[in-house]
Amino acid sequence: MITDKAGQSGALDINRLQDTAMNVVENLCSVICRPVELILRPSHGTRYFPVPVVFFSTMMMIVLPVLSAVTASVVSMIPFVHIQLPPGLFDIGSLAKLYFLLSFIHGIRLYRRMIDMSRETNSEFEGPPLPFFYLLPKGNSFWFCRIVLEPVVVLIAATILGHMFIFQSGLVLYLQLAALALAMKNFIGWYKAWEYIRNIMDMRFAGPIIAKLAENRATEEELATVHMASFPKNLSPDLRQAAVSHIARAFAPDGGAATSESKTSKEMTS
Repeated sequence: MITDKAGQSGALDINRLQDTAMNVVENLCSVICRPVELILRPSHGTRYFPVPVVFFSTMMMIVLPVLSAVTASVVSMIPFVHIQLPPGLFDIGSLAKLYFLLSFIHGIRLYRRMIDMSRETNSEFEGPPLPFFYLLPKGNSFWFCRIVLEPVVVLIAATILGHMFIFQSGLVLYLQLAALALAMKNFIGWYKAWEYIRNIMDMRFAGPIIAKLAENRATEEELATVHMASFPKNLSPDLRQAAVSHIARAFAPDGGAATSESKTSKEMTS
């Protein structure tokens, strides 16, 4: 059985794997949708976008116009094939120019906040939504606006402007992908907040059951709700108490478990 530094069971490694996977997906979606968020988040905080996200998103906006131009050139060089790209006033290069312009404007605004930290109260807050979102159904709901309304508006606007030949197909495809990435990123943010509160409620529920387990009064039905089995009847009280202490650390937050473990190790060494 694999155990971590807090003495928790190796089965909890699945939770850490889930957290790692969610962080990877969240950062990837942040890289993809950052050009759109610079438009949707005119007052975002200094630490809303992590530095790696800013770097990879900037590299993406450098590569995408070049890749689009190279692809169009290669297609036009194919003999006996005449593929006419759909017309449009704005392409992915136009978005790249807007991205760097907004990055410059936001850079000045964020630099002033970094120099004078009294200008902002929460550096990780993305700011309120654009004013017209309050006119939409459930526009006052923080998470509904960010998970549903904002991605849907971006998706519909990109599709309509593409059919009106204002946006070229490459730009429409990117904006549609960015809308999906924006929805997934915000959903992961909501899920992390929900999971934090849910863990606290679960620990509060499991506490009395663990206390009954230490006194050998917990029923099978109560233990089943926290996925535990009863101890053998002939188990010594010392082993029972040690097992209950181990289970309590497993249900406690990581910080509390690590602190408890460090205190235990200090007592053993002394």
